[in-house]
Amino acid sequence: MSELEQTQNTLYRLFVLNMALQLFDGVATYQGLRVGFQEANPILLQAFGLIGVLPTLILYKAYACGLLVVLHRVTPARLGVPIMQGLAAVYCVFSLGPWLGKFASVAAHL
Repeated sequence: MSELEQTQNTLYRLFVLNMALQLFDGVATYQGLRVGFQEANPILLQAFGLIGVLPTLILYKAYACGLLVVLHRVTPARLGVPIMQGLAAVYCVFSLGPWLGKFASVAAHL
């Protein structure tokens, strides 16, 4: 496999990871709100009040996934890999980690 093919393969895997993180974030946010946790994103909070929680999450996650598709399709692989790595890191730090911590605290009290 050539270096370009490896880089494109890595980009694809990072794309899939980022899509999965978006799905996780949407589901975790919805479930977290159902059990009493608060959303930290002020933009989402305002949208929740305007159109409701589920429609807001669907719209925002569809938009984020659409942007990931565009990024994956139009960005050269050498540039796309570090961008996708950075996005995955941000979602791990600001979504995956905090939500897992909150859900673990709920599970510990069951």
